[in-house]
Amino acid sequence: MSSVPVLDAAAALQVAAELGAVFAKGAAQRDAERGTPYEEVAALKASGLLAVTVPAEHGGADLPVAVLAEVFRLLAAGDPSIAQIPHSHFVYVNLLKHQGTPAQQARLFAEVLAGASFGNAQSEIGTKHVRDHRTTMVEHPDGEWRLSGEKGYCTGALFADWIPVLTHRGVDGPMVVAWVPRTADGLEVVDDWAGMGQRTTASGTVTLREVRVDPELVTGYAETFTGPQTYGAFAQVLHAALDAGIARAALTEAAEFVTTKSRPYPDAVVARAADDPLVVHAFGQMEVSVRACELLVAAAASAIDAADADLTEESAGAASLAVAAARAATTEASVSVSSRLFEVAGTRSALDSLNLHRHWRNARTHTLHDPASWKVQHLGRWALEGVLPPNHGQL
Repeated sequence: MSSVPVLDAAAALQVAAELGAVFAKGAAQRDAERGTPYEEVAALKASGLLAVTVPAEHGGADLPVAVLAEVFRLLAAGDPSIAQIPHSHFVYVNLLKHQGTPAQQARLFAEVLAGASFGNAQSEIGTKHVRDHRTTMVEHPDGEWRLSGEKGYCTGALFADWIPVLTHRGVDGPMVVAWVPRTADGLEVVDDWAGMGQRTTASGTVTLREVRVDPELVTGYAETFTGPQTYGAFAQVLHAALDAGIARAALTEAAEFVTTKSRPYPDAVVARAADDPLVVHAFGQMEVSVRACELLVAAAASAIDAADADLTEESAGAASLAVAAARAATTEASVSVSSRLFEVAGTRSALDSLNLHRHWRNARTHTLHDPASWKVQHLGRWALEGVLPPNHGQL
């Protein structure tokens, strides 16, 4: 595996914009056919973008969250399914920064700089509570630790070189992350994701049958939330950037359709649908919504950077609140703009062959990741009484 380029901020944004434009060209067809984007992910891995948050002391660019969030937005504006694939990669790079041992950091950051990516095996299948975990890492009589269980929503795992597995150390032990090679014996990735949207993320299932674990590659996880942290806010702002990208993509494609294909309504007495004052006003309203959510994402990412520079309970709480506002706004904008697209574009836009409905399906599917209503609740409690949000991985 050869080394990937180390990108500074300007180069990272340029590469993201270029890849986003390339990904956009095949997004509708891939979605319609549920095509697995192997070539596109290979291009993403070779670009150097997956290494932009590797710390400088390990040879990386160590770019701020504000740049990474914009990278995600640009990729998502091209194809949000492809943009979602490396989400967990960056989350676990972030975990390594905060919880990895020096030896783990040296080994795994070197892998990333050589072009490797991390997937995830985090969410449990069949449990009633998000904190329930049936997957366990058990010590056998021969002294080896082995993983067994089943994980769902494993976005990125199909394309990954390493799969971080969230598990218990022992039956009743603390939560840890076991780093397992994608090719490990007993590990299987099943591409069985069948959601109505984000169809080509390959967010399938990982099954683990007595998978051997290297004890030197087990990283603490529970400790992440014992004090002030931005780990949750970091993960959440990337989700928000994804939704902002979906909103921008829907608005861009709506504008292209209206200016080239839509027929004007007779009462407007105009030659082009794009000159109908009601249509123009609708586009203005949507532009306001999309711009607002884009700015809130940028502000939230900057708040995380500020908190990381001076981490306290107050700065971490401020970052979480900023991310909550971004997630609420991007949820509203992505769902509403991708739906209103049809109102402004007219009847022809509903043709299944055009696949314009993928924007709404993508928005509606991805925004279910965390309920926006709870983000608003936390913001409301802070606005009323100055109550900081809870300290967990969803904020």
